[in-house]
Amino acid sequence: MSFFSKFFTKENKESLDKGLEKTKESFFGKLSKAIAGKSTVDAEVLDHLEEVLISGDVGVSTTIKIIERIESRVKRDKYLNTNELNGILKDEIVSLLTENNKQQTPSYFSESLKHKPHVIMVVGVNGVGKTTTIGKLAYQFKQAGKSVVLGAADTFRAAAVDQLVIWSERAGVPIVQQGMGADPASVAFDTLSSAKAKDADVVIIDTAGRLHNKINLMNELSKIKNVMKKVLPDAPHEVLLVLDGSTGQNAIEQCKQFTAATDVTALAVTKLDGTAKGGVVIGISDEFKIPVKYIGVGEKMTDLQVFNSTEFVDSLFGK
Repeated sequence: MSFFSKFFTKENKESLDKGLEKTKESFFGKLSKAIAGKSTVDAEVLDHLEEVLISGDVGVSTTIKIIERIESRVKRDKYLNTNELNGILKDEIVSLLTENNKQQTPSYFSESLKHKPHVIMVVGVNGVGKTTTIGKLAYQFKQAGKSVVLGAADTFRAAAVDQLVIWSERAGVPIVQQGMGADPASVAFDTLSSAKAKDADVVIIDTAGRLHNKINLMNELSKIKNVMKKVLPDAPHEVLLVLDGSTGQNAIEQCKQFTAATDVTALAVTKLDGTAKGGVVIGISDEFKIPVKYIGVGEKMTDLQVFNSTEFVDSLFGK
């Protein structure tokens, strides 16, 4: 059992297994066909495996990296049978994910935070589950004994503010809002000021899902950050980009846009339970070298899980 595994409850594991079921069935169905009738891992099997990984939304560059690693093992060991392929593939994916997430401190909701308040600025396009992610984060932090304040700084859509208000009520945490059309930076300023006055542990700031172009987005996020620093010079402590895992390669494109617009420090990949595209987590982690911090694997408040690469791959490969 890994160090991280002991923090995983039985309920967490069951949710993860269930959430990745569609991805697992799709991936291994294709893999079984790819190696049918083959006894050894040869060039043809590797070609088929490459197709399986790419069609599973792992991404071209990451797929090539995985194939090259398996080729090295085939060359080193001289002979590998297809029965061993699952174990080798699993090992290489775990290794890849661990390398890309090694600088991440595991963020269990009950652990001590370095800053008070710890400020999380959440970014991402509309419809990816950004508001839901914020609500679930707030709930889990509160359940762990942390005091939380939300800031409704996505003021470009009335629905965004209304949805966050609903989630604040569900999570049982206060929210700072000024309504649609208000200056997002002003909302962020008021939220941090309120949190500081209340001696809150965590602040989570929602931001606009989409502006007219990348320059507008960059300017808006920079303005929010600069205003935050007037209250807390080192804020924000985290910039969390939320991506919809069910969109596959589109999630990778969104990651490119947002990492170009601001300094993203962590990722949350949502909606993995409704898709066979869970392989995108592997590609995103590898391509951007940004820690995948949370994954969404269901509707329950606790189904936003801290990402654990070993447990993720274990659920993906199953029995």
